[in-house]
Amino acid sequence: MMGRQTGDQSQLFYLFNLERRIPAGHLLRRINPVVSRILVELRDKLAPFYSGIGRPSIDPELMIRMLIIGYCYGIRSERRLCEEVELHLAYRWFCRLDLDDQVPDHSTFSVNRHGRFRDSDILRQVFEAVVRACMDAGLVRGEGFAVDASVIEANASRYHGKAPDEIDWSAPERQSRAAAEFLAGLDDEDPDANRKPPKLVSPSDPCSAWTAKANKRVQFGYGSIISSTSRTRSLST
Repeated sequence: MMGRQTGDQSQLFYLFNLERRIPAGHLLRRINPVVSRILVELRDKLAPFYSGIGRPSIDPELMIRMLIIGYCYGIRSERRLCEEVELHLAYRWFCRLDLDDQVPDHSTFSVNRHGRFRDSDILRQVFEAVVRACMDAGLVRGEGFAVDASVIEANASRYHGKAPDEIDWSAPERQSRAAAEFLAGLDDEDPDANRKPPKLVSPSDPCSAWTAKANKRVQFGYGSIISSTSRTRSLST
């Protein structure tokens, strides 16, 4: 017989165990032991980049775990990633957040990516640790190397590109972080290297490249490089 759901089913107290809600075969539960082993030294490596005074900082392992969720499930927006972790029980469990714990603001990621994470080179160290773990598990042998890339469009208008010698980098409106990194990269280049100057540069994002992909319109963008070792063994799911 068809019934009707009552309007008021609230309880005064709930007994909830987040650990029991995550299935044994869930992707995040399967990769959690490896992630925990790789991130065991994360805080020690980042300790010199944190101040001993001020407000309590956000655990860097929490931010790395959230980024891993984004990579695993194709969540490219950090704003959306924070929203998903706020609502998804498995994401909270993987990030070691209780039901009442607060999820970091999305701006925290950009601040740390351009500060502590970049200065410490921690993301590269995590990547190399993952490769070593795969080699130890016999998934890859490391006897060959393949590189592929996809173009990610930069947040820069393709109609405002200028030749490098046409831009006055000393102007006050050009004193941005992106411009400082671009000029620092020029100073670090090998003077004997035979490199051609770029045809066009974006004044707002000079580190981006003037490029085109697969017969599409030209644009300013970045190359997202995907690297893998050859002779991999199949990993059943």
